[in-house]
Amino acid sequence: MKFTTATYSSAFVNMLPAVTFIMAMIFRLEKINLKQIHSVAKLVGTAITVGGAMVMTLYKGPIIDFVKSGGATHHGTTTESAGQHWVSGTVALLGSIVGWSSFFILQSFTLKKYPAELSLTAWICFMGTVQDAGLSFIMVRDLSAWKIGFDSRLLAASYSGIVCSGIAYYVQGIVSRARGPVFVTAFSPLCMIITAALGAFVLNEKVHLGSILGAIIIVSGLYTVVWGKSKDVKTPELEEKGNGLQELPITDNGRSMNVVDGAANAVNIPDLKNTFSTRGT
Repeated sequence: MKFTTATYSSAFVNMLPAVTFIMAMIFRLEKINLKQIHSVAKLVGTAITVGGAMVMTLYKGPIIDFVKSGGATHHGTTTESAGQHWVSGTVALLGSIVGWSSFFILQSFTLKKYPAELSLTAWICFMGTVQDAGLSFIMVRDLSAWKIGFDSRLLAASYSGIVCSGIAYYVQGIVSRARGPVFVTAFSPLCMIITAALGAFVLNEKVHLGSILGAIIIVSGLYTVVWGKSKDVKTPELEEKGNGLQELPITDNGRSMNVVDGAANAVNIPDLKNTFSTRGT
């Protein structure tokens, strides 16, 4: 954000579902058939979700007061410095989104060979703690920043570590293993809706028309994606019929039996008790 603006950064972050969808198609985690309606629904739903997040970020519109109050609004600085490097900022944002999407793709591949969501979450949090601690020792030279006090900073750090990292990674692993990384990232724009709603009722922030319109578009896109993904899941009965597995014939004391194969066709097994004979020497 130092190289660009907060609005530009927020709009770029909302590209996460689209970038994840493209990477999932490259690594063959998502199969797209334009002749099937549910595949088209996933494409259209992802585009609608990203479009709704863009509307929430870029379009404000008139203020709508759900809660009548005289609360003060939060004003941000809109003055842009002349030395902003838009190219460097855009490249950094693009790298951040690609890295974030790569995490979901790698998590999906890892869970196929290591199907232990809780253990994987523990490893992710442990390695993140080691890397962040090493980077903090290098970047932060003031030792007073490491002091822990019983205040809002401790609460924020605890909530971020327990809920936003531990529980979130565990739930994401379960959903990603069942439905894929695209299904997980499709819900990321909901964070903007929840934040706007809590800001209006808890912090007395003003809600703009663009936030409401964007929320409606995001929900519509999510419903389309969820419907498309639900059609990808095959029922066990369909998979069993598709495999066409056949049962082995069973004989009962040399008598002929009828066995039903995977295609539900009756097969007659003839009597073979007199086919072979043994002679004593």
